[in-house]
Amino acid sequence: MRLSRRSIIALVSFACVCHSNTLIAQIERPPNIVLIFIDDMGYADIGPFGARDYPTPNLDRMATEGRRFTDFMVSAPVCSASRAALMTGTFHIRLGVNGAYSPKAKDGLNPSEVTIAELCKQKGYATAIYGKWHLGHHPKFLPTSQGFDEYHGIPYSNDMWPWHPRYEGLAADDPKRREVYPDLPLVENDRVVDANVTGEDQKYLTRWASERAIDFIERKHNQPFFLYLPYSMVHVPLFASDAFLGKSGAGLFGDVVMELDHGIGTVIAALKENDLEDNTLVIFTSDNGPWVGYGDHAGSAGPYRESKQTSFDGGVRVPTLFWWPGKIPANTNCDELASTIDVLPTVAKLIGADLPQHKIDGKDISGLVFGEKGARSPHEFFPHYHHGELQAIRNDRWKLVFPHSYRSLNGRLGGTGGLPVKYDSNMAELALYDRANDLGEEINVIDQYPEVYAELLKAAKIFRKELGDKLKKTTGTGIRSVGKLGPNDKQLTW
Repeated sequence: MRLSRRSIIALVSFACVCHSNTLIAQIERPPNIVLIFIDDMGYADIGPFGARDYPTPNLDRMATEGRRFTDFMVSAPVCSASRAALMTGTFHIRLGVNGAYSPKAKDGLNPSEVTIAELCKQKGYATAIYGKWHLGHHPKFLPTSQGFDEYHGIPYSNDMWPWHPRYEGLAADDPKRREVYPDLPLVENDRVVDANVTGEDQKYLTRWASERAIDFIERKHNQPFFLYLPYSMVHVPLFASDAFLGKSGAGLFGDVVMELDHGIGTVIAALKENDLEDNTLVIFTSDNGPWVGYGDHAGSAGPYRESKQTSFDGGVRVPTLFWWPGKIPANTNCDELASTIDVLPTVAKLIGADLPQHKIDGKDISGLVFGEKGARSPHEFFPHYHHGELQAIRNDRWKLVFPHSYRSLNGRLGGTGGLPVKYDSNMAELALYDRANDLGEEINVIDQYPEVYAELLKAAKIFRKELGDKLKKTTGTGIRSVGKLGPNDKQLTW
């Protein structure tokens, strides 16, 4: 059949229009961002990083289809400080957030800081968070005041409630249970929807977050979105829904991880069902290392030294996956130094958003994410601050540890059945560790490499000038003010 000239012109025009529309769609639809943040998950707690006692098929698939980051660091080895750094692309100490906020706290992440959610709002993104916030629980600090359209979850750690293990043996109605921690609230947007989260409720925290994430994806699939999933597990106390209790064969911790893996799998499935997998970056990581004092209710840092609330690698190195089929090279590793503080500037690059006008410390690592040839870590040096102390500093290979006190089990086993054991108080010596050949930070080689020691010490002095160091009793010139609750600010009550 011969086509007329008019028909040929019409077909060509149609093809051009279709091609043009495709290009426009590519230009006008920046990628969706899904950020999954696990609480207290150690480096070796999922299959792609060494877990073998329980299956994590969905995370295994993410690793097979995506990229593992094996040297991914948090800014701080504790909840609030780590989360503040993630959300702002800034060292926690610069923000004035140095610990974990309690229910009695009257401060939080300063509203003047720019979060990833606020960055995404520049480009018209829908934004949501389902899970644990822990950056201030009063309205001016809640997610809906920090760039998020929607929020559902607990405002701080799930152990900050009257049923904390420290109250073992007290009667249920003993007033001492509420002297430190009040009832744990469940918050939706900026109001309390459940004033007393029970153990039965906690069994469903993982499921609720996953289900709300899926609903959000289905509602917002026609526009770009940023979805933040900071699950409350595997922070103790551990809870799993009835469908997962006993499923792992490896105890409650394995059950909890399996339910997290399942929930993440359903979120990935929702992306695929809505034809979004080709235009969605999914990031999976953790806020710090495992809380090993809880023994069989805690995870593992694998070959790395110590755990949560220490600046050794077991406390600050976290399992991390980047997934974007067709964009990120499948089944690959990135062994370069990167950090949670790099997420914000990387997202900014990908979506074409402007960076905050104030200083941030994170760097664009899109070259590492996409496996560009010759891409290297943008961090020449990386400081490890904890409780305002510069406890260590590192580069790509070497780590210099300064004398400081830290907690350790010193080889002892942790607790059983959800009850912790007490830590010992240790003193770290001035030490240089070769991270390439000494994963456990065991062999002090400071006398063998004086030039390396001098180089790292010089860098440490620069960080001390800008960010301070309680070990040296110095105050940094670059510290910004933390958010404070004013006399006229509304307080969350329940």
